[in-house]
Amino acid sequence: MKKTKARKTTTAAETNKSIRRVNPAGLYPPKGYTHVVEASGGRTVYISGQVPMDAQGNVVGAGDFRAQVTQVFENLQTALAAAKAGFGDVVKANYYVLDMSNIAVLREVRAKYLGATAPASTLVEVKRLANDAFLVEIEVVAVCAK
Repeated sequence: MKKTKARKTTTAAETNKSIRRVNPAGLYPPKGYTHVVEASGGRTVYISGQVPMDAQGNVVGAGDFRAQVTQVFENLQTALAAAKAGFGDVVKANYYVLDMSNIAVLREVRAKYLGATAPASTLVEVKRLANDAFLVEIEVVAVCAK
């Protein structure tokens, strides 16, 4: 009888070998993102800026940054899944916030979704977003298996 090895369950990042994340010596240690992300092959997927609205178009967590950023990551998860992608495929993220003092909450929530597969990213404080109730908007780019 032939022995077979147990198959390991893999994440999207592990199955998509076309993404390489590097934090080069000589650059400061990043907190929750990667300095250099190299992607080759695969499909490139652009996800529009997601805002804290539920599927019915209602603003979630008015005045509550944690609730809003959580809703935005849930929306990103839904959008990525529609493209047969996951957070492990994300190579670039742009974060737009009204108040930079919320960065610790953003990092905490972001870590729950992105884990160790942190993309290259940019964080910008803006004067306002498309709706006065929005405190955050996030857009991502993913590179997925063909």
